[in-house]
Amino acid sequence: MPSVAKGLSARLLVLTVGFVMLAEVLIYTPSIGRFRESYLQEKLAAAHLAVLALEATPDQMVSPELELELLSHVGAQSIALTKPDSGKLMLMTEMPLDVAGSYDLSKPSAFELIGDALMVLTEGGERQLRVIGPSPKDPEVLVEVVLDAAPLRAAMLDFSWRILGLSLVISGMTAALVFLALTWIMVRPMRRLTESMIAFSGDPEDAHRVIRWRGRSDEIGVAQRELGNLQETLRAMLAQKNRLAALGIAVSKITHDLKNILATARLVSDRLSDSEDPEVRRVAPTLLRSIDRAVNLCLQTLDFAKEGPSAPRFETLCLKSLVQEVGESLLVEEGGERRWINEVPADKALMGDPDQLFRVFHNLGRNAFEAGAREVKITGGMDGDYLAIDVVDDGPGLSERARDHLFQPFEASSKPGGTGLGLAISRDLVRAHGGWLDLVSSDARGTRLRLRFPAQNLVARQKPVAVA
Repeated sequence: MPSVAKGLSARLLVLTVGFVMLAEVLIYTPSIGRFRESYLQEKLAAAHLAVLALEATPDQMVSPELELELLSHVGAQSIALTKPDSGKLMLMTEMPLDVAGSYDLSKPSAFELIGDALMVLTEGGERQLRVIGPSPKDPEVLVEVVLDAAPLRAAMLDFSWRILGLSLVISGMTAALVFLALTWIMVRPMRRLTESMIAFSGDPEDAHRVIRWRGRSDEIGVAQRELGNLQETLRAMLAQKNRLAALGIAVSKITHDLKNILATARLVSDRLSDSEDPEVRRVAPTLLRSIDRAVNLCLQTLDFAKEGPSAPRFETLCLKSLVQEVGESLLVEEGGERRWINEVPADKALMGDPDQLFRVFHNLGRNAFEAGAREVKITGGMDGDYLAIDVVDDGPGLSERARDHLFQPFEASSKPGGTGLGLAISRDLVRAHGGWLDLVSSDARGTRLRLRFPAQNLVARQKPVAVA
């Protein structure tokens, strides 16, 4: 199990804090712009009140001492007030004014407010700003103020620190609440699921290690229920496979001994064909074929009892010659009016194990003849990036049960006494070559099986190989 620092809980905590801080940053930028605007609006209002002292005097003038006091109260270097249909009233110091920037507050946009505020924060040093805008006391009065930027920047920094502290508190509380809620709702159940899977993998046959559904109806509850069902199914399958494995070992040992007994019986039966008794000579071939089938069944069972087909010994082989050799062998074994038509292109050379591929075509051809086919045709050609070899027979077709259990050992045979091992073994051998064996069609007109080999298994040939 991962530690708390590397688990989902820690990641959720970090992500929650990060997302809350990101939200605070998005909130902070318009807030600092609005704070600067409010600060300057207050300065314009204070400047308007300060200039009103001039209107109270007969000559609209005050003493230099009072003028400096009024400017100091506002925090400005100069103030100018313009009324409609009236002159301009001014208060200013005698020092020269070096204005670094001018800002109009009459119609500011949100982006301008944010940009100007960030500029004030990032630019340090002693600077003076000119601010022009309508007076908050009287919108018809235009006020112009020149003031120092340092007090404005200090007030904005103080506001920023307060926002930062508040953001940290909010993000911490939010993260803690989200962390506790998600830990209770998601992380703890996920940990139980993980712990159950780890414990189950240690001993899948232990019924006490199967997770129990806790009655939840959400997604985690569904995962909990399905994991429990999966573990129960897997536990039952493992128990069944263990029993079948023990049975398979016993059967393989019995089959090995039985094969030796049948081999002895085959040697003795060969002598019956030389008997002078007509009845004995008549039944001898039937007896020999029965013994051969029994020996073949023993060999298939022993092969299937292995963990899998042995690794192919790849070499270059002519596929048409191999198929022809299989046909000649089958026609000798089966006898009667049987036909083996080899239409595999003579220029197709394949990298493969000749013994294993011989066995594949031999199994498929023998299955077709034993199912009642009189003719088996082998065709081939390129199908995209694959070499496709079709095995087509004119037999009665597979039964529905055989099609449903195709390639399943002891299930797929359509003839009495069959085991279905031939198809299962053939499929495994083709897969060992990187290919596939599939059923294309099967009906009353016959059955078509298709083998596909990757194009990289093909070898270019200089000229076709003649086949007798």
